[in-house]
Amino acid sequence: MNTTTPKPWLETPWDARVFGVPTHELTSPDPEGLSLLPGPGGHFTAKIPFRADAEPLRRAGFYYCDTLIEPWGSRNDLRPVSDAKAGFVRDMAWSDLFRIGHGAFHGRYHRDPAIAKARADARYDQWLRELYDQGRIYGLLYDGRPAGFIGEKDAVLVLHAMAAELRGQGLARALWSLVLTDLFDHGRTELHSSVSAGNLPIVNLYASLGFRFRNPLDVYHAWFPVPGGPARIE
Repeated sequence: MNTTTPKPWLETPWDARVFGVPTHELTSPDPEGLSLLPGPGGHFTAKIPFRADAEPLRRAGFYYCDTLIEPWGSRNDLRPVSDAKAGFVRDMAWSDLFRIGHGAFHGRYHRDPAIAKARADARYDQWLRELYDQGRIYGLLYDGRPAGFIGEKDAVLVLHAMAAELRGQGLARALWSLVLTDLFDHGRTELHSSVSAGNLPIVNLYASLGFRFRNPLDVYHAWFPVPGGPARIE
């Protein structure tokens, strides 16, 4: 009889490529499975419902990194605004996208003390490049100039940023209104995203556009150095 405890994680090769170490997504916080984690070594992510008991994760070596919430809305929820200077393209140059996106994010990987900032930035650079190669980027324009971008995949707004020189000027709502309207015009019935609850500018932007929020998740990370490998993900 096979009594082997199944591994409570899946490999995440997209993260392993950029971090250069084994990376995994936890599928179950079962204590018996958690006891296996230090064996393979590497970086682990766990997402659990907000306010769920995280003590088994902490005992296994996990530490809190972020709380994510899900913005969601339909065309009927949308409260668009217009600006004659706002526009978008589907073929913005990679050089413009990279200029806007590189270093623009401060997510859970930046908060992780086991990961160097340069590696965290590289993860978002890689994600942006993959979306660009798949043709899933809306390039935002303001007065004809590159102003930002929104990546969309299967009705999920997966990555977005505004150019540093244009942040805080109240331009994003009109730019996003054009993209959201275009997505609804092309058959999307409901749009979703996942954002940090602590990122108040983007939370307020979603709220101003009519999105509602649900499904808060607490995110924990764990780092078990690979034998003979680096002590930190540099």
